[in-house]
Amino acid sequence: MPAGVSWGQYTKFLGSALLAMMAGSQAVHLYYKPLDDLPVYIEREQHHHQQEQQQQQHHQQAAS
Repeated sequence: MPAGVSWGQYTKFLGSALLAMMAGSQAVHLYYKPLDDLPVYIEREQHHHQQEQQQQQHHQQAAS
């Protein structure tokens, strides 16, 4: 096993690390709510992308 650790110790550490990461992620999502504005963000980015595409098309047509 890595670093001379037994399988039991390795499994306990792996399990506790996984639970700690999951608990931390859940706490962040409950406190900061990072996904609440996701639909608004996606719509804004899509609109921005469409505007850029239209500008590129206008520049290409003007250059022709």
